[in-house]
Amino acid sequence: MSLSRRDLFKLAGAAGAAAVVPGLARAQQLEKKDVTIAVGGQALIYYLPLSIADIKGYFKDEGLNAKIVDFAGGSKALQAVVGGSADVVSGAFEHTINLQSKGQAYRAFAQQGRAPMIVLAVSNKTMAGYKGPEDFKGKKIGVTAPGSSTNMMASFFLAQHGLKPSDVAFVGVGAGAGAITAMRTGQIDAIANLDPVISTLVKENAVKIVADTRTLKDTKQIFGGNMPSGCLYTSQEFIDKHPNTTQALANAIVRADKWIQATSPDEIAKVVPEGYLLGDPELYKLALKGNMEALSPDGTVPDDGPQTALNALVAFVPNFPADKIDVSKIWTNDFVAKANQKYPKG
Repeated sequence: MSLSRRDLFKLAGAAGAAAVVPGLARAQQLEKKDVTIAVGGQALIYYLPLSIADIKGYFKDEGLNAKIVDFAGGSKALQAVVGGSADVVSGAFEHTINLQSKGQAYRAFAQQGRAPMIVLAVSNKTMAGYKGPEDFKGKKIGVTAPGSSTNMMASFFLAQHGLKPSDVAFVGVGAGAGAITAMRTGQIDAIANLDPVISTLVKENAVKIVADTRTLKDTKQIFGGNMPSGCLYTSQEFIDKHPNTTQALANAIVRADKWIQATSPDEIAKVVPEGYLLGDPELYKLALKGNMEALSPDGTVPDDGPQTALNALVAFVPNFPADKIDVSKIWTNDFVAKANQKYPKG
C-alpha cells in the first residue's frame, strides 16, 4: 500500500503528539490500566515507597489507575491476590517462596525494602525482668497478623534460641494504633512490629528491644545474609499477560525509592497522610531516619537475598519443602533494571 504525502504528514503528526504526550502512548500500550494493589498496614514505613508512588502521582505518570486496598497484615493482602480481589501485592518478599511451596507461581518484581525493618520487643510492664529468649515461653507476642513477616521474624528469632512457635501464643494486633494499644493495656507481653509503632512504644518506655532488623548489619547477623523485605509481587500469569503493566508498576516504585533517598525526613513527613504520623510528627521523622538504610535505593533484589529468605522460611515453617523450591522463579530484577535506565535520577 502506498501512502500519500498527506497520510505521511498525519502519521508524523501522530508520532509527534505521542512524543509530546508520552503518557498517551504509554497508556495505549498498557494491557491493564486499572490495577488493584493489596497491602497490609500501608502507614508503616515498610510500605513508604508504595505510598509515595501513589501520593506523588508516579502510578498515574505511567498511565495506571492504581487502587490501593489496605489490610490488617501482609498475610491478609496475600489472600486477596490469591483470591482474585487484587492484582498485585505490596508485601513481604518471602511470601513468594511460601506460595511456590503450595504450587502457586508468584514473583517479586520491584523491591521497596532491603531489610525487614521488623523489631522484636518485650513489655516493660509484663516482662520487666526479661533476661533472655527463654523468658518468651508461655508469653503472648503481638504480630501484625498470624502468618505475616512479623510472625516469621519472631519465630525465626525463637528458633535460633531453641524455642518452638508453639512455646508462645501469637496474637494479631495490626500495624497501627491497635498494636500500640494492645501493648499499653497488657493484652500482649511482647511485640514484633515496625515503625512508627515501635518508635512510639520506645519513646513511651513501654518496651525493651530484643532484636532489630532496621539496619543491614543487624539483619545479616540475625538472618545470615541480605534479607529482602517489602516488594511488589504478583502471579507469574499476571506478569506474562501484562508485561507492560508490570513494567509501569516497577517504574513507579523505583521512582519512589529514589525520591525517598533524596528527600529529607521533614519533607517526607509533610507529604504522607497525617494519620501515618500517629499524632507525633517528630517521632515519625526520627523513625524515618532509623529506617532509611533499610529502604531500597533502587528497587533491586540483592543476589543472595532469595536464598536468605528461603533459609528463614525453613527455620520458621515446620517440614518446609525446601528441596521443591526454585528460588530463581520467585523474583526478577529485569523490570527494575529497565526502570533504572528510564529514571536514573528518580
